[in-house]
Amino acid sequence: MKHLVTLVGLIAFLMVVLPGPLYKFNIVELGTAFAGFRLGVYVGGAALALLLVQVLFMRKTVSLASAVITVIFAAVAIAMPLNMMNTAKSVPPIHDISTDLINPPEFVAVVPLRADAPNPVAYAGEETAAQQRKAYPELKPLEYNQTQLELVAATTKAIENLGWELVNSDVNNGIVEATDTTTWFGFKDDVVVRINDKGSKRVVDIRSKSRIGKSDLGKNAQRIKALIDELNAVVVQ
Repeated sequence: MKHLVTLVGLIAFLMVVLPGPLYKFNIVELGTAFAGFRLGVYVGGAALALLLVQVLFMRKTVSLASAVITVIFAAVAIAMPLNMMNTAKSVPPIHDISTDLINPPEFVAVVPLRADAPNPVAYAGEETAAQQRKAYPELKPLEYNQTQLELVAATTKAIENLGWELVNSDVNNGIVEATDTTTWFGFKDDVVVRINDKGSKRVVDIRSKSRIGKSDLGKNAQRIKALIDELNAVVVQ
């Protein structure tokens, strides 16, 4: 019995841990990956239920080591999807975030890379902008005293420091583009940075958009904030 309980716990654990890599390396479709991910919660619950039955009615077969392992496997299988669902409830179901909601930066070199992406390259529109204003009011255009050339170089350096793939660094037009690939599922999200003159200062706007998915679980806003922090760190060096 103890082997069965541990096996069910292990299966639950694998059902929530493996979907990401399996999708990332094109072994399963996204729908299949998410289905396994969700099902892992129930299998994890089943593992805990079996362990409880074992403790109550077959105590002599209980091994402390196997029980602890089962609890850990089941806890991970249940906690990971529930945490993701809670995150989804706490952020708006949008996937296109920009510091400029009136005239968002436009993708240039990234456009052909998104040719097969379910989410179009065009900005998502006012409905998305309204939800962003409510959820991420802190995301605003940035102003710097540095020249456009210096800011393009600093942005490029910041992107490299963050480990993103640099797609375009256009000094003449003040445009920098990059792609960030998520670790677990391998989702590709694109970033464009636009640098414009505003009197004696330069205005920097950043836009981050997912290629797939209705909700980004707050990832694009986090990415913009990370780039802002890294850019500020590079600028003051």
